[in-house]
Amino acid sequence: MKTTGRSGLVATTSSGRRPPLRRPRGLPAVAAGIILFVSLGRPAVTAAQGAATGRIQGTVEISNTLAARRPRFRIYSDPGTGALPPAGPRDPIAAELRNVVIYLEGDALRDAKGPPTAHASMAQRDERFVPHVLPILVGTTVDFPNQDDVFHNVFSLSSAAAPGEKGFDLGRYPKGSSKSWTFERRGTVQVFCHIHSDMGAFVLVLPNPFFAVPDDDHRYVIDGVPEGDYSVVGWHERAKTVVHKIHVTAGQTTPVDFNIPLPPPEKRTP
Repeated sequence: MKTTGRSGLVATTSSGRRPPLRRPRGLPAVAAGIILFVSLGRPAVTAAQGAATGRIQGTVEISNTLAARRPRFRIYSDPGTGALPPAGPRDPIAAELRNVVIYLEGDALRDAKGPPTAHASMAQRDERFVPHVLPILVGTTVDFPNQDDVFHNVFSLSSAAAPGEKGFDLGRYPKGSSKSWTFERRGTVQVFCHIHSDMGAFVLVLPNPFFAVPDDDHRYVIDGVPEGDYSVVGWHERAKTVVHKIHVTAGQTTPVDFNIPLPPPEKRTP
Protein backbone atom coordinates (compact mmCIF):
# COMPACT_ATOMS: atom_id res chain seq x y z
CA MET A 1 0.00 0.00 0.00
CA LYS A 2 1.24 3.46 -0.83
CA THR A 3 0.26 6.80 0.65
CA THR A 4 0.57 10.16 -1.05
CA GLY A 5 1.79 12.69 1.49
CA ARG A 6 0.90 12.39 5.17
CA SER A 7 -2.87 12.63 5.02
CA GLY A 8 -5.66 11.96 7.45
CA LEU A 9 -7.60 9.89 4.92
CA VAL A 10 -5.43 8.59 2.07
CA ALA A 11 -5.04 5.04 0.78
CA THR A 12 -3.95 3.96 -2.71
CA THR A 13 -2.45 0.93 -4.44
CA SER A 14 0.99 0.89 -6.06
CA SER A 15 -0.64 1.80 -9.39
CA GLY A 16 -2.00 5.00 -7.86
CA ARG A 17 -5.61 3.78 -7.91
CA ARG A 18 -7.86 3.51 -4.92
CA PRO A 19 -8.48 -0.15 -4.01
CA PRO A 20 -11.96 -1.50 -4.87
CA LEU A 21 -14.35 -1.17 -1.97
CA ARG A 22 -16.65 -4.09 -1.18
CA ARG A 23 -19.53 -3.57 1.18
CA PRO A 24 -20.32 -6.57 3.43
CA ARG A 25 -23.71 -8.03 2.69
CA GLY A 26 -26.52 -6.74 4.84
CA LEU A 27 -24.66 -3.64 5.96
CA PRO A 28 -25.90 -0.15 5.08
CA ALA A 29 -23.51 2.25 3.36
CA VAL A 30 -22.77 4.27 6.54
CA ALA A 31 -21.78 1.20 8.56
CA ALA A 32 -19.65 -0.15 5.72
CA GLY A 33 -17.82 3.17 5.44
CA ILE A 34 -17.02 3.22 9.14
CA ILE A 35 -15.69 -0.36 9.03
CA LEU A 36 -13.52 0.54 6.02
CA PHE A 37 -11.77 3.48 7.68
CA VAL A 38 -11.17 1.57 10.92
CA SER A 39 -9.64 -1.33 8.97
CA LEU A 40 -7.24 1.06 7.20
CA GLY A 41 -6.01 2.47 10.50
CA ARG A 42 -7.26 5.98 9.66
CA PRO A 43 -9.61 8.13 11.72
CA ALA A 44 -13.18 6.91 11.29
CA VAL A 45 -15.30 9.84 10.11
CA THR A 46 -18.89 9.74 11.29
CA ALA A 47 -22.03 11.46 10.04
CA ALA A 48 -20.79 13.36 6.98
CA GLN A 49 -18.70 10.39 5.77
CA GLY A 50 -21.89 8.41 5.12
CA ALA A 51 -22.56 10.63 2.11
CA ALA A 52 -20.95 10.15 -1.32
CA THR A 53 -17.42 11.53 -1.38
CA GLY A 54 -14.80 12.99 -3.69
CA ARG A 55 -11.09 13.66 -3.70
CA ILE A 56 -8.87 16.77 -3.56
CA GLN A 57 -5.34 16.56 -4.90
CA GLY A 58 -2.64 18.86 -6.20
CA THR A 59 0.92 20.07 -5.92
CA VAL A 60 2.69 22.47 -3.58
CA GLU A 61 5.48 24.85 -4.55
CA ILE A 62 7.29 26.99 -2.01
CA SER A 63 9.68 29.93 -2.25
CA ASN A 64 13.41 29.37 -1.90
CA THR A 65 13.40 32.15 0.66
CA LEU A 66 11.20 30.07 2.97
CA ALA A 67 13.79 27.30 2.90
CA ALA A 68 16.61 29.71 3.87
CA ARG A 69 16.45 29.77 7.65
CA ARG A 70 18.43 32.09 9.88
CA PRO A 71 21.66 30.73 11.41
CA ARG A 72 21.15 28.94 14.72
CA PHE A 73 23.29 29.89 17.69
CA ARG A 74 23.27 29.45 21.46
CA ILE A 75 24.03 32.17 23.95
CA TYR A 76 24.37 29.77 26.87
CA SER A 77 25.87 26.31 26.37
CA ASP A 78 28.35 24.05 28.12
CA PRO A 79 31.46 22.72 26.35
CA GLY A 80 31.15 19.30 24.75
CA THR A 81 28.18 17.57 23.16
CA GLY A 82 25.33 19.98 22.60
CA ALA A 83 27.47 23.11 22.68
CA LEU A 84 26.85 23.84 19.01
CA PRO A 85 23.54 23.61 17.13
CA PRO A 86 23.29 20.83 14.50
CA ALA A 87 23.89 21.45 10.81
CA GLY A 88 20.98 22.22 8.51
CA PRO A 89 19.27 19.68 6.19
CA ARG A 90 20.99 18.54 2.97
CA ASP A 91 17.94 19.40 0.84
CA PRO A 92 16.31 22.54 2.30
CA ILE A 93 13.42 22.59 -0.20
CA ALA A 94 12.41 18.97 0.49
CA ALA A 95 12.71 19.57 4.23
CA GLU A 96 10.57 22.71 4.04
CA LEU A 97 7.86 20.92 2.04
CA ARG A 98 7.26 18.72 5.07
CA ASN A 99 6.50 21.88 7.05
CA VAL A 100 3.49 22.71 4.85
CA VAL A 101 0.03 21.52 5.89
CA ILE A 102 -3.01 21.48 3.59
CA TYR A 103 -6.33 21.26 5.43
CA LEU A 104 -10.05 21.80 4.86
CA GLU A 105 -12.54 24.16 6.44
CA GLY A 106 -16.29 24.25 5.75
CA ASP A 107 -19.77 23.90 7.21
CA ALA A 108 -20.11 20.42 5.67
CA LEU A 109 -17.37 19.20 8.06
CA ARG A 110 -19.05 20.26 11.31
CA ASP A 111 -20.26 16.71 11.88
CA ALA A 112 -17.24 15.03 10.26
CA LYS A 113 -15.56 14.08 13.50
CA GLY A 114 -13.70 10.90 14.21
CA PRO A 115 -11.63 9.47 17.04
CA PRO A 116 -8.10 10.94 17.16
CA THR A 117 -5.04 8.81 16.53
CA ALA A 118 -4.17 6.98 19.75
CA HIS A 119 -0.73 8.60 19.92
CA ALA A 120 1.33 10.78 17.59
CA SER A 121 5.05 11.35 18.06
CA MET A 122 7.40 14.33 17.91
CA ALA A 123 10.89 13.08 18.76
CA GLN A 124 13.87 15.06 20.06
CA ARG A 125 16.60 13.88 17.72
CA ASP A 126 19.92 15.52 16.78
CA GLU A 127 18.82 18.43 18.97
CA ARG A 128 15.75 19.10 16.83
CA PHE A 129 12.07 18.34 17.14
CA VAL A 130 11.21 15.74 14.48
CA PRO A 131 8.97 16.42 12.67
CA HIS A 132 9.24 20.20 12.87
CA VAL A 133 5.51 20.54 12.09
CA LEU A 134 3.01 17.93 13.30
CA PRO A 135 -0.67 18.19 12.22
CA ILE A 136 -3.05 16.28 14.49
CA LEU A 137 -6.74 15.94 15.26
CA VAL A 138 -8.15 17.58 18.39
CA GLY A 139 -7.86 15.20 21.34
CA THR A 140 -4.68 13.49 20.13
CA THR A 141 -1.93 12.64 22.62
CA VAL A 142 1.59 13.44 21.40
CA ASP A 143 4.64 11.60 22.72
CA PHE A 144 7.93 13.52 22.98
CA PRO A 145 10.69 10.85 23.22
CA ASN A 146 14.25 12.01 23.91
CA GLN A 147 16.57 10.22 21.46
CA ASP A 148 19.64 12.36 22.14
CA ASP A 149 22.52 11.86 24.57
CA VAL A 150 21.65 15.07 26.42
CA PHE A 151 18.76 16.14 28.62
CA HIS A 152 15.81 17.82 26.90
CA ASN A 153 12.65 19.61 27.92
CA VAL A 154 9.33 20.36 26.23
CA PHE A 155 7.20 23.39 27.06
CA SER A 156 4.69 25.73 25.41
CA LEU A 157 3.18 29.10 26.21
CA SER A 158 0.63 28.97 23.36
CA SER A 159 -2.98 29.67 24.35
CA ALA A 160 -4.17 26.58 22.43
CA ALA A 161 -1.76 24.29 24.29
CA ALA A 162 -4.05 23.63 27.24
CA PRO A 163 -7.44 24.52 28.72
CA GLY A 164 -7.38 27.90 30.41
CA GLU A 165 -4.66 29.14 28.04
CA LYS A 166 -2.01 28.10 30.59
CA GLY A 167 0.41 26.24 28.33
CA PHE A 168 2.40 23.29 29.70
CA ASP A 169 5.89 22.26 30.81
CA LEU A 170 6.98 18.59 30.80
CA GLY A 171 10.22 19.22 32.72
CA ARG A 172 13.70 17.87 31.99
CA TYR A 173 14.30 14.22 31.09
CA PRO A 174 17.24 12.10 29.76
CA LYS A 175 17.85 9.92 26.72
CA GLY A 176 15.49 6.97 26.44
CA SER A 177 12.72 8.75 28.33
CA SER A 178 9.48 10.05 26.87
CA LYS A 179 6.75 12.36 28.09
CA SER A 180 3.33 13.06 26.59
CA TRP A 181 0.71 15.77 26.28
CA THR A 182 -2.90 15.66 25.05
CA PHE A 183 -4.02 18.59 22.89
CA GLU A 184 -7.68 19.35 23.60
CA ARG A 185 -8.03 22.70 21.82
CA ARG A 186 -7.73 23.54 18.13
CA GLY A 187 -5.09 26.02 17.08
CA THR A 188 -1.37 26.44 16.46
CA VAL A 189 0.88 25.37 19.34
CA GLN A 190 4.56 26.28 19.45
CA VAL A 191 6.79 24.00 21.53
CA PHE A 192 10.31 24.70 22.76
CA CYS A 193 13.13 23.27 24.87
CA HIS A 194 14.23 25.21 27.95
CA ILE A 195 17.73 23.73 27.70
CA HIS A 196 18.37 24.43 24.01
CA SER A 197 16.95 27.82 23.09
CA ASP A 198 17.23 27.24 19.33
CA MET A 199 14.95 24.17 19.41
CA GLY A 200 11.36 24.87 18.39
CA ALA A 201 8.48 23.20 16.54
CA PHE A 202 4.76 23.47 15.79
CA VAL A 203 1.79 21.24 16.57
CA LEU A 204 -1.15 22.16 14.34
CA VAL A 205 -4.31 20.98 16.13
CA LEU A 206 -7.15 20.62 13.61
CA PRO A 207 -10.91 20.03 14.13
CA ASN A 208 -11.33 17.37 11.40
CA PRO A 209 -9.17 14.65 9.81
CA PHE A 210 -9.14 16.16 6.31
CA PHE A 211 -5.51 17.31 6.10
CA ALA A 212 -2.31 16.31 4.35
CA VAL A 213 1.41 17.08 4.17
CA PRO A 214 2.99 17.09 0.67
CA ASP A 215 5.45 14.33 -0.18
CA ASP A 216 8.91 14.72 -1.71
CA ASP A 217 7.31 15.01 -5.17
CA HIS A 218 5.39 18.10 -3.99
CA ARG A 219 2.07 16.20 -4.25
CA TYR A 220 -0.73 15.80 -1.72
CA VAL A 221 -4.09 13.99 -1.64
CA ILE A 222 -7.10 14.42 0.65
CA ASP A 223 -9.53 11.58 0.07
CA GLY A 224 -13.04 10.73 1.24
CA VAL A 225 -14.28 14.35 1.25
CA PRO A 226 -18.09 14.70 1.48
CA GLU A 227 -19.67 16.61 -1.38
CA GLY A 228 -19.94 20.32 -0.66
CA ASP A 229 -18.25 23.72 -0.63
CA TYR A 230 -14.95 24.16 1.19
CA SER A 231 -11.98 26.37 1.85
CA VAL A 232 -8.69 24.55 1.21
CA VAL A 233 -5.97 26.16 3.32
CA GLY A 234 -2.22 26.02 2.74
CA TRP A 235 -0.32 26.68 5.99
CA HIS A 236 3.34 27.42 6.60
CA GLU A 237 4.80 28.89 9.77
CA ARG A 238 6.52 31.82 8.01
CA ALA A 239 4.01 32.64 5.28
CA LYS A 240 0.50 34.04 5.16
CA THR A 241 -2.05 31.27 4.74
CA VAL A 242 -3.19 30.62 1.17
CA VAL A 243 -6.91 29.86 0.78
CA HIS A 244 -8.77 28.43 -2.22
CA LYS A 245 -12.56 28.19 -2.41
CA ILE A 246 -13.71 24.96 -4.09
CA HIS A 247 -16.68 22.65 -4.60
CA VAL A 248 -16.19 18.90 -4.22
CA THR A 249 -18.44 16.67 -6.34
CA ALA A 250 -19.03 13.07 -5.32
CA GLY A 251 -17.04 10.58 -7.36
CA GLN A 252 -14.78 13.23 -8.87
CA THR A 253 -11.31 14.67 -8.21
CA THR A 254 -10.93 18.39 -7.59
CA PRO A 255 -7.44 19.69 -8.47
CA VAL A 256 -6.04 22.43 -6.23
CA ASP A 257 -2.42 23.57 -6.54
CA PHE A 258 -0.61 25.80 -4.05
CA ASN A 259 2.20 28.29 -4.44
CA ILE A 260 3.28 29.39 -0.97
CA PRO A 261 4.48 32.98 -1.47
CA LEU A 262 7.32 34.93 0.06
CA PRO A 263 6.64 36.29 3.51
CA PRO A 264 6.22 40.09 3.59
CA PRO A 265 9.49 41.99 4.21
CA GLU A 266 10.19 43.01 7.78
CA LYS A 267 9.47 46.66 8.50
CA ARG A 268 12.49 48.62 9.59
CA THR A 269 12.18 51.59 11.88
CA PRO A 270 14.17 54.66 10.80
